[in-house]
Amino acid sequence: MRLRHDQPTGRLELNAKSGDLKRSAWAGVSTPDFTDVDVSALGSGLAQRLEWAKNRVDLPAGRYETLLPPSAVADLMIYLYWSAEARDALDGRSVFARPGGGTRVGEQLGALPVSLSSDPGAEGVACAPFVTAHASSRGSSVFDNGLPLGPTGWIKDGRLEALRQTRYSAELSGLPVTPGVDNLIMSAPGDGRSLEEMIASTRHGLLLTCLWYIRQVDPQTLLVTGLTRDGVYLVEHGEVVGEVNNFRFNESPVDLLGRLTEVGASGRTLPREWNDYFQRTIMPAVRVPDFNMSTVSQAS
Repeated sequence: MRLRHDQPTGRLELNAKSGDLKRSAWAGVSTPDFTDVDVSALGSGLAQRLEWAKNRVDLPAGRYETLLPPSAVADLMIYLYWSAEARDALDGRSVFARPGGGTRVGEQLGALPVSLSSDPGAEGVACAPFVTAHASSRGSSVFDNGLPLGPTGWIKDGRLEALRQTRYSAELSGLPVTPGVDNLIMSAPGDGRSLEEMIASTRHGLLLTCLWYIRQVDPQTLLVTGLTRDGVYLVEHGEVVGEVNNFRFNESPVDLLGRLTEVGASGRTLPREWNDYFQRTIMPAVRVPDFNMSTVSQAS
């Protein structure tokens, strides 16, 4: 017996640099066929960022109100999703393990009604509607190949609803079988504001472009570290006034969910760090009141 699924996958990444190579900006999109890619719009956005970067402001490490664009949010949420394996939680090896045993499914992770879900049929990010496991691991099994996939809620209204698991781990946990799906969607109720509108309402804060070299520090809290890249901008009284130095950050995607103060409108986006492996995401921009820029980085 065979199952077949055609999944067109494409991406476009652009990196613009100033003539002296001191200023850099990145943009990227995912697409099934490139007919929906507006290269001129991407180029205009990059040109604007290079213009912002003509004014340089050096800032120390610290916690800053920070706007994360959809691409950066995607990279953090993908890492959360990859780490949400039921078997690891049952063994007490992850942030989703309940003290004393079991998983944290059913617990509230954040006050804002944020949802994280997957759906093989979601418009613009459709993917295989059945399990395709090339090898067995703690989160997938070749013995589940062909298992039908449907809409799956991982987090609903800030509450942990499910973890990625096989039929075997579902027997151990007593939870429904919820295999991984090859897309990820984050949203909040209502019509969220655009990133531009969020910038306009910021009195003093930072605007990121993207995150880079994300690596895990502590699985028990899902603390990760990484670098900012290709543009960190200072926002004053609703306007971008210049570029600041890069930082190393230390944050937990799970902890961030409990500290968000605003979730913008969701749209299809391309993650920067993980786009070699995971491209089909729909994400919002978010506002974090105290994003931890732990040290200044010399990275460009």
